[in-house]
Amino acid sequence: MKRKLRMGMIGGGNNGFIGAVHRMAAFLDNQIELVSGCFSTNPDISISSGKSYYLPENRIYKTYQEMFEKEEQVPTGERMDFVAIVTPNIHHYEPAIMALERGYHVVLDKPMTFSLEEAQKLKVKVDETGLVLALTHVYSGYPAAKEAKARVARGDFGEIRKVYVEYPQGWLSKRIELESGNNAGWRTDPKRSGKAGAMGDIGTHAWHLSEYISGLKVTELCAEIKAFVPGRPIDDDGAALLRFNNGATGVLMASQVAAGEANAIKIRVYGENGGIEWNQEQPNSLIIKWGHKPTETLLVGTNTYLSALPVYNTRTPAGHPEGFIEAFANIYRNFAFTVQAKLEGEQPKPEWLDFPDVNDGLRGMQFIETVVKSGYANDPKWVKWIE
Repeated sequence: MKRKLRMGMIGGGNNGFIGAVHRMAAFLDNQIELVSGCFSTNPDISISSGKSYYLPENRIYKTYQEMFEKEEQVPTGERMDFVAIVTPNIHHYEPAIMALERGYHVVLDKPMTFSLEEAQKLKVKVDETGLVLALTHVYSGYPAAKEAKARVARGDFGEIRKVYVEYPQGWLSKRIELESGNNAGWRTDPKRSGKAGAMGDIGTHAWHLSEYISGLKVTELCAEIKAFVPGRPIDDDGAALLRFNNGATGVLMASQVAAGEANAIKIRVYGENGGIEWNQEQPNSLIIKWGHKPTETLLVGTNTYLSALPVYNTRTPAGHPEGFIEAFANIYRNFAFTVQAKLEGEQPKPEWLDFPDVNDGLRGMQFIETVVKSGYANDPKWVKWIE
């Protein structure tokens, strides 16, 4: 393909945080350009944001409905190829469906939808259209996470027995959603976030990483979730015991009231012969523990001893850390190459398909449904994975 993919954006105005992350990630590999967008539910913010991104005024829209209507009138060689949806959860499903119905591929923030029912319908639509949907579970984009996955998959540690994954944050230790100038408002409002708070926002990241690295699937769980901050109507903390499809067990913890923590997502996976540990705040280091020899610290970079997938997803020489933006960019780049291949009528390479998709999104919503059903019971109880 001899051109960049053209991206439209819904959400991502200059009054927020995550839109800038999406744009930096999308542009990093020079495969994507921003051509249009509706950047806020506030028309003034949408227009001012679009102007600050140097878009022509006729490609800046006041509503996403107007965006889809008017983009259809743009010449084929200029209109968007896909849309990135970076809005609160309540506004994921409808624009995603509208995009797919009009032939546009989709990049979507997680969790995929507001409800499980919406996720099921979105999955059907993606399957019907054959279009590509990428979900931004960013932590699976780190080269170290990919190396951990590769070593587990090739059997370095034997049969997997235990998975421990935790994601502590502390930014919601106080009820800052009552203040202005932060993103806490919609994240702590079940009318905009959906059934789960912390478990939906960051618990889904922990769950996804546990399945991505271990190669296993959660089949049932027993959870306890609660709101520690008085007056907060949705969970800000939770934990779950996990059972996996091979008989392994695990523990998942997600908290947004762990005062003093930033984004300390960490995972440990143990098999019969040893285990592997990764901490996102030390992104280029993997700790490998053995039952019969000393512990190793593996530094990730363009090293010859790494597996093919992390090398493909690494941009810098060893010793130069790759972090959040680069991991995000790996999702966008692999998505872009996959879409470009489809537009050319070609089969995407296997390494291009290494990004979270609609199936991960559906399982993420099933995780939320299952953990809420278990965690809000009077007594924590085991609940089978809700399909």
